[in-house]
Amino acid sequence: MNANRSQKGAWHMEMTYRQNGDYLIPDIRLSEQEETPIGKYGQMRKQYLKEHRPILWNRLVLSEQLYPHLREIDVTAHRRLDELMPQMAKQAGVTEELKRRDPLKWAGMMNTLKAQAEEIILYELVYN
Repeated sequence: MNANRSQKGAWHMEMTYRQNGDYLIPDIRLSEQEETPIGKYGQMRKQYLKEHRPILWNRLVLSEQLYPHLREIDVTAHRRLDELMPQMAKQAGVTEELKRRDPLKWAGMMNTLKAQAEEIILYELVYN
């Protein structure tokens, strides 16, 4: 499928077809794209789009923007997690002194804070 743009801005498609019995089927193919691994948040976004936002899913697939979108969500989510954790730890009083004095309490509090930060990220980025 080749796209040519006229001077007026309209898209004209040079469509090829293949024979399937008595029917001519449009030969539509997506271009080859680099598929880098998508992380946890990108995978969660992908599943959410497939299950709950099928129109957006189809639009992203057909415009070949799905994997760039998923990579952007994953990178942004990790960056947001890196920003939230120190802020939340400071607000909760989780310090290096606590880590030295009571490592189990520190680990428990950090796990709780990470779960809270991930809930924020899921709400803001993945399920939005």
